[in-house]
Amino acid sequence: LPRVQAIVVYTDKEVHGAVGSRVTLHCSFWSSEWVSDDISFTWRYQPEGGRDAISIFHYAKGQPYIDEVGTFKERIQWVGDPHWKDGSIVIHNLDYSDNGTFTCDVKNPPDIVGKTSQVTLYVFEKVPTRYGVVLGAVIGGILGVVLLLLLLFYLIRYCWLRRQAALQRRLSAMEKGKLHKAAKDSKRGRQTPVLYAMLDHSRSAKAASEKKSKGLGESRKDKK
Repeated sequence: LPRVQAIVVYTDKEVHGAVGSRVTLHCSFWSSEWVSDDISFTWRYQPEGGRDAISIFHYAKGQPYIDEVGTFKERIQWVGDPHWKDGSIVIHNLDYSDNGTFTCDVKNPPDIVGKTSQVTLYVFEKVPTRYGVVLGAVIGGILGVVLLLLLLFYLIRYCWLRRQAALQRRLSAMEKGKLHKAAKDSKRGRQTPVLYAMLDHSRSAKAASEKKSKGLGESRKDKK
C-alpha cells in the first residue's frame, strides 16, 4: 500500500476584533492529494474558560452548513474556496462572549489523517495597537528619513560636482585665453625690434646718402 502523508492545517495563532465589528478566521491546508469532491471543513468553538467545544460550521459536498440556532446564529459567513485550499469564515457583529478558541479541521479523502489547527479570538471595545505594528511604523519612519538624507546627500554632491566641472571649464577657458594673449604679445614683441632695426637701417642709409651727396658737392666747388 502507498504511504499516506498527513494533511496539514494552518490558521492564525490569534486574531483581534472590536465589539460590533467583524473578523475573518483564516484556514488553509496542505495535502498530498488533489482537492477531492468530498473535501470537508469543520469549525468548532470553545468559549473562554469553557471545557467543551461545539460545532458552529461545516462544509461538505460543495455546500456550507451554518449553525442557525447557537451562539453564532446568522453571524457566520462562508468565504472559503476549496479549489484554493481555503476554508475561511467570517464572524459578524462581534461580542465579548465570542472570546474563545476556534478549531479548523480539514478532510480531503483519501487524505484524512492530520492535526487540527486553532486560532484564539480576543474581542475588545477598541482593538489595541500591536507592538509589532508600532515597531514596524517606527522602523519604516527611520528608514524613510535615512533614504531622504541619502537622496539629499547625493543631490548636493551632484550639484557640487556639476559646479566644480563648470568652474574647471571656465578656468581652462581663461588659461587658454591668457596663453593666446601671451602668444600674441610675444609675437608683437618679436616684431617691434625688427621694425626698429629696419627704421635704424633706413635712417643710416639716408644719412650716408646725404653725406655722400654733400661730399660730392663740396668737391665740385673745390674744382671750380
